[in-house]
Amino acid sequence: MAYRKDQGRMARMATYWSLAILLAYGCVQMRAELTSWMPDSVGAGINGMTVPVVGLPLSPALIIAAAAFGLGLLFLSRTLEKPKNADLLIETESELRKVTWPTLDETIDGSIVVMVVVIFLMGFMAGADYVLGEVFGRIITGRA
Repeated sequence: MAYRKDQGRMARMATYWSLAILLAYGCVQMRAELTSWMPDSVGAGINGMTVPVVGLPLSPALIIAAAAFGLGLLFLSRTLEKPKNADLLIETESELRKVTWPTLDETIDGSIVVMVVVIFLMGFMAGADYVLGEVFGRIITGRA
């Protein structure tokens, strides 16, 4: 399906880069786990070679993680370009453009209300915990 160039651009880009960052984190963790599980085989550097820009030792763990990252990005871009997913993101962006966002004063007032309610509930829960602890402590231990 052909889309206009700008149609849903921000939602699609935000989704892609958010998922790409998560994928990168997962691949970094995968490399670390592979290196710690098999330090002599997969975690060992290949003939002392390093990756030029970052200075990491070139190891099978790094190659596996880089390949997983590349394949993940390919899969991610193909998945997000499917018409069903693209339509969802386009509709999401068009709905978000219709939202009336709160002003700074409304946001501050709402935040203050939330903080006051949280502090009140925290005090209430702490008081109820103390009172119930004393009551049941006296019932269980038989103190008067």
